[in-house]
Amino acid sequence: MRRRLAVSWRNSALALLCCAGAARAQDAPLENLARAYPEAVARIDGNAIVFRDGTRMNAGISDPSKPLAVLLRDATIRDQFRFDYPAGAAILAPPKDFDPGRFRNQAFFTKLYGDCRRTKIDLVPVRWTGGGTVMFARANGAAEHLREVAADLEKLPADIRRAADRIAGTYDCRGVADTGRLSMHAYGAAIDLDLRYSDYWLWEKGGWRNRMPKDIVDAFERHGFIWGGRWYHYDTMHFEYRPELLAGDSRPR
Repeated sequence: MRRRLAVSWRNSALALLCCAGAARAQDAPLENLARAYPEAVARIDGNAIVFRDGTRMNAGISDPSKPLAVLLRDATIRDQFRFDYPAGAAILAPPKDFDPGRFRNQAFFTKLYGDCRRTKIDLVPVRWTGGGTVMFARANGAAEHLREVAADLEKLPADIRRAADRIAGTYDCRGVADTGRLSMHAYGAAIDLDLRYSDYWLWEKGGWRNRMPKDIVDAFERHGFIWGGRWYHYDTMHFEYRPELLAGDSRPR
């Protein structure tokens, strides 16, 4: 009898440990939000993000059957972690529809930075390579991390750095071309580099291509920025501040 009870207790304990492990794995992407945006996010409570002003936002679910067009226009917070962003990986043509970070929940980012259609985004100057300045969001350390990128770029050889010396823009209160949803540029949290070294899926007819040096991509990724060249729907001039996708294990389970 004691042996049966011991086996039963051990099986129950293992089941509890498995459940606890599954819950932690499921919560990992949301915990990345708390680590990435401590200025705004106080904690994670179940499936809710609790902001420092006391408001809450439900993270929703990530339905694997949701079509790409719906993900682009109506992503939940959990959908943002649909794909694992391959920071530091070799630059290769991505698999079909592999767009890590391209799915964004508009309400979440509006909470982080504000709505440019209704209020002024808090922008600060950042000295850029070549001696110019760009305007970038102060909130969530975005501008400070862009300064760190600029410092790293300054250390690169001139023949590599030239693809970043001139920029095509940062803040712009506009939507994304193919969805109409607010761009990360509308929050002051994205930068487009030199058009002369850039390729964009809506412009090209022959499939993925890239002319952006990996050293430049690496500099951005080291400081919390993701690169549009990692997307199947590529935008190789585009970098946006998305530290939650670079904050450890962000993959959904």
